[in-house]
Formats: sequence, C-alpha cells, structure tokens
Amino acid sequence: MNSETIANTRLGKIFVGIMARVMESRFRYRFFGPRRILEGAGIGRDQQVLEIGCGTGFFTLAAAEMIGDQGLLVSMDMLQPSVDAVSEKVRKAGLQNVRVIKGDALDTRLEGGSFDQVIIFGVIPAPMLPMDRLMAEMHRVLKPEGKMAVWPASWVHQSILDTGLFQSSPRRNGVMNYVRK
Repeated sequence: MNSETIANTRLGKIFVGIMARVMESRFRYRFFGPRRILEGAGIGRDQQVLEIGCGTGFFTLAAAEMIGDQGLLVSMDMLQPSVDAVSEKVRKAGLQNVRVIKGDALDTRLEGGSFDQVIIFGVIPAPMLPMDRLMAEMHRVLKPEGKMAVWPASWVHQSILDTGLFQSSPRRNGVMNYVRK
C-alpha cells in the first residue's frame, strides 16, 4: 500500500487533517518560521526551485518571495488535498512564480537538468521513500552543480552520500545541504 492510498483511508484522512493543523499552527510559524529554514538552504533570486512534498504550503509562499518574480517555484505533493490547499494559498497571495502540481517524488516526470535547487523539507524521513530512487530522481532534475537541501534529515545524511550522487555542503540553520556531483 502506498502513501496516497493510506492517506485516503478513514484513519489516514484523520491523521492528515491533524498534521495539517499542526503544520499551520501559529506556534510553528513563530518558532520555526519558514524563512529562516529556507535561508539555510541558500535559496536565491531568479532560481528555478523544486519543492518536494509541499504539504500545507508552510514553505511555499516564503520560497516564492525569496526567488522573486524572475524565478520559478514548482511545488509538488502526492496528495490532491495538499495540491488544492497550496494552489489556493498561491492564488490568494497573487503569486505568478509558483506552479503547484500533483506528483510522485520518485518519478517527477519533470524535465531533467531543469532546477537550480531542490528542497525537501519535512518529507524525509518518510519510511516509504526508498532513498536510492529518491536521490536518483533529484539528481536527474537538478542542473549540473545544482543544490539540494534537506530538513530535518541528519539521520539520512550518510544514505544520501552513499548514493554517490551528491557531496555534502555546509549545514546552515539546521538544513543539510548537498551539491550534485
């Protein structure tokens, strides 16, 4: 059974609803604000950024602001309710530099070598994500010398390096950073 199937069960819907409320709590915004974490990833103006597992959009609006009007943020989630909720946030904010899509991080179907940066925040350590396949897909979509930022992920650090696809870059604001080999 995959994550989407589990999320569509009665118990899964309850769990997803509770997690959405937690993710959007004022406490989380106040003490774990998205901007500080995104700064740890080194997101810059005019970048093409892929956000894996956008969830409730906790990082989406701040990331879009940081990359500016000339950049592009593709926010992806495998759950349609998340895609719908984040699309609505983006619409209400009037952002033109964000594309919200439903997709699978293991097979994004996005053009290879098209992103400056991939951010994977709050997704790992999802137990159903095979790290070798996930890292191969992130490597594929990144431009040469592209960067990947993972938060929180200290326990998967070695498995990312073991793929041989990324090298470690300085950790900032609790964000593990990697450069595509």
